[in-house]
Amino acid sequence: MSGRTALAERARKRLVLPLDVPTAAQARELVDLLHEEVGLFKVGKELFCAAGPDFVRSLTAEGLDVFLDLKFHDIPRTVAQASVQAARLGVRILNVHASGSLEMMETTAKEVRRVCRREKLTRPSILGVTVLTSLSGEDLRRIGVRASPRAQVLRLASLARDAGLDGVVASPLEIEAVREACGDRFTILTPGVRPRDADIEDQKRVATPAAAIAAGADYVVIGSPIRNAPDPVAAARAIVEEMTEGMKRRRTRR
Repeated sequence: MSGRTALAERARKRLVLPLDVPTAAQARELVDLLHEEVGLFKVGKELFCAAGPDFVRSLTAEGLDVFLDLKFHDIPRTVAQASVQAARLGVRILNVHASGSLEMMETTAKEVRRVCRREKLTRPSILGVTVLTSLSGEDLRRIGVRASPRAQVLRLASLARDAGLDGVVASPLEIEAVREACGDRFTILTPGVRPRDADIEDQKRVATPAAAIAAGADYVVIGSPIRNAPDPVAAARAIVEEMTEGMKRRRTRR
């Protein structure tokens, strides 16, 4: 953390880098290059299917924080048991689809807590995925959801809170509303975050790192603007600077 202020270090710990690459070797290069620049590495479906749980274990064995982004969505027992296995990998955060039902989330939260107590494991945070940042109101209507994205996010966030989950995954546009509805101790992890002037790609509900942090996000997920940059280290540091500015604004507002 040489030369980094305490506030900047706090910001760095909130930055999540997706390892959205097809091989373990490519992911390893990113980890080796950026482990001092980001707070967590996100392992999603592509890398998990390519490299499997052993790659996740290799990261957690090194003391690195991992967000296992597999978005479990199935019957309650299946999701609960999958989440237990994720906890045994040593991940810091895992997620499930909040639309899977109150029972699914309650069963998962209770089973993960039970097993972690029994096996003396550090319990991961369990977050409920609300509405994907690639979805618009029209997309929701096409699948039979008449509520707006904001209303649906708030409905699912409240359900996740009532089920005993630690927080939710929600777009930048819903951060303040979720924070107001669910309180300061409810974790909000936010994808759909792009630095100033970056391509938004397939995201539809986006914000800058500073805006997301100032609004109340606990973590922001930023991938291609770092991975595809000519100098990924410099790109990550610039994003942390933006996040630090957001934290200053957040403190001022309080």
